[in-house]
Amino acid sequence: MYDTREAALWQALSFAQSVLPMAVYDADLRLLHANERMCRIAGRTEAEMRGHRSGFLLDDGAADDRPDDGGVHDAGVHDGGADDGAAGPDGERQARGGGPQTPAGALEAALRRVVRTGEAESLQTVRRVDGERHLRSWALSLSPLRNASGRVHALAVTGFENSAQRRARASLALLSEASMRIGTTLDVTRTAQELASTPLPGFADFISVDLLDSVLRGDEPTPGPVSGDIPLRRVAHESARHPDAPEAAVAVGDLDHYPESSPPARCLATGHAVLTGPGDQAYTDWMARDPRRGALAAGFGVRSLVAAPLVARGNILGAALFTRHLHPEPFTEEDLALAEQLTARAAICIDNARRYTRERATAVTLQRSLLPRGLPPQSAVEVATRYRPADSQYGVGGDWFDVIPLAGSRVALVVGDVVGHGIHASATMGRLRTAVRTLADIDLPPDELLTHLDDVVVRLASENFGSAGPDGDPGAAADEDIGASCLYAVYDPVARACCAARAGHPPPVLATPDGAAHLLDLPAGPPLGLGDLPFESAEFEIPEGSTLALYTDGLIESPEHGAGTGKGLGTEPGSGVEGLCAILGTPSPSLESTCDTVLDKLLSPSRTDDVALLLARTRVLDAEQVVTWELPAEPELVADARERITAQLAAWGLEELTFTTELVVSELFTNAILHGRGPVLLRLIRDRTLLCEVSDHSTSAPHMRRARVYDEGGRGLLLVAQLTRRWGTRQIPGGKAIWAEQPLPAA
Repeated sequence: MYDTREAALWQALSFAQSVLPMAVYDADLRLLHANERMCRIAGRTEAEMRGHRSGFLLDDGAADDRPDDGGVHDAGVHDGGADDGAAGPDGERQARGGGPQTPAGALEAALRRVVRTGEAESLQTVRRVDGERHLRSWALSLSPLRNASGRVHALAVTGFENSAQRRARASLALLSEASMRIGTTLDVTRTAQELASTPLPGFADFISVDLLDSVLRGDEPTPGPVSGDIPLRRVAHESARHPDAPEAAVAVGDLDHYPESSPPARCLATGHAVLTGPGDQAYTDWMARDPRRGALAAGFGVRSLVAAPLVARGNILGAALFTRHLHPEPFTEEDLALAEQLTARAAICIDNARRYTRERATAVTLQRSLLPRGLPPQSAVEVATRYRPADSQYGVGGDWFDVIPLAGSRVALVVGDVVGHGIHASATMGRLRTAVRTLADIDLPPDELLTHLDDVVVRLASENFGSAGPDGDPGAAADEDIGASCLYAVYDPVARACCAARAGHPPPVLATPDGAAHLLDLPAGPPLGLGDLPFESAEFEIPEGSTLALYTDGLIESPEHGAGTGKGLGTEPGSGVEGLCAILGTPSPSLESTCDTVLDKLLSPSRTDDVALLLARTRVLDAEQVVTWELPAEPELVADARERITAQLAAWGLEELTFTTELVVSELFTNAILHGRGPVLLRLIRDRTLLCEVSDHSTSAPHMRRARVYDEGGRGLLLVAQLTRRWGTRQIPGGKAIWAEQPLPAA
């Protein structure tokens, strides 16, 4: 047991030799004693402070007293006190460092509560040590001292410095916030903007992000450090002073060349952040080489600058510059490490966005290369088309359109939509478009064509199921479903009729010359890829000058308006179909302007699907361009058919084609007599070519073969193929038609 003298001595030694700052105040908060550590912090002797409100209680604006909440209010690395602010554009003092500023009298109020209640308290304060520029963080312990009667007659204040822990917590908080705020989209510019705004104002006063042009294009950057003078494009910058960022020496979107000795070039050459400022000769030389930048830096009083590289997966993407001119403290080595961590996280997000940009650009290029680049010449319809990929967040889809000339001056109009987005959907679209063109060459009716196309999709899905993906993963390809919708329509300008069928696709809209527009009542068919389900076609009479609108569902479905209900789709007020009908029913100077109006009024900025639109204004062939004869199937009438052909060609001024046409008609007419039945229909069409067509009531289609030396027949179709541009056969109601085309004379 210590006696009273030993206890007093022990207390005195503990107070005097403690490495912690300690002070004793009376009940009126006047300082009684302060140890050596407290005196060094305050910059005064114990005698100078005795009897005054001094020590941590020094009310000179150097302290910022806060409740001891563990630093949860810290949004930045450096906590500022009443002295840690700067004049804003409006002349007012702006608190820095994040978090609400606690009144300077918080410590005094806490001490008075201890005197009143006799219960110890703790407090957090931030202040400077005498002779230092940096702010330090202190956790204060306020303990009551009682006399023999138990009454509080003094208070002991002990400080525990926790600057490092507080900065570490603030750094982790900033990195945590950055991980949530940076990289919310797959857009390079937006990600750079998020990097520029996240560390403000707690970490820096001005932040700029400059990237290589190759990154913005989505190209693969050059791996490894880069050296020499480096051109970088300003993508984003943010200022804590003013939203217009008056500190910026480079406008957003402009290209700036950074010399080899500048901090941005140095950080890109070394791959590590560079800390510099007015005291650095390299910084001074950089400012001297760029007078505008130097004038801005001097005018705003730049204290410190950190240039950090944006490096992801070993590739240099650009650089970020962090500047302090409002903060009272320059950057430290700890800040340098924090800047590297911030830019490292942001660089991964920017690189992800770059890679997505490249993949999207590749998909868009593939998609557009698979779409028709120029519409083929034909006389049946006037056509205008549009294709718009989805918003960048969703990528390119598999929407397509096509215009396919058919025999007899007819034309096939096609619009389709492949399930999914990306390169896989675009590639599938290309395969289906090729299949449609191949089936159209056979001249199948719309319902039969969709049946064969459905088989193609089923086969593609079966080939895809269980096959290895691009990385050798057996299940990768199976995860990609194959499905599509399609609308196939054939317009005949001679019959003025349209025959169409659809597979899981919205029906077309028909706008007649009188201004009426409505959906065609086309039977609904299942989407392609289900298999073993029938399709049904329907035929409609189309007045001359009408407009047929074929489109994908991305045009009429959006968050702003529904597609419509009823029979699959409808024209309720506010629906996408109603809007389309209203636009098509309004007079317009051209189909091109109608396409633009449709997209401007119906496309949603937030759409998640591609849009393909095909408008076709119908034409008809004049009666003078088409001649038809119905003749009995008798051999002696072949000569009569030749005479009719000769007379008609003379009337058209096509005497040059008489010999070839007579030979073709003789062969086709004879073939119909020998292998067909019933009367024979002979038709001549003078359009862009001269078409000769012979129809009979037999469904068996002829085919060309190689005749043997002693065969008496089998050479007719070979002659037809050699003498004409092309020939073919197609099924018609109740029989077949064989046709052959010849080019018109050059004159």
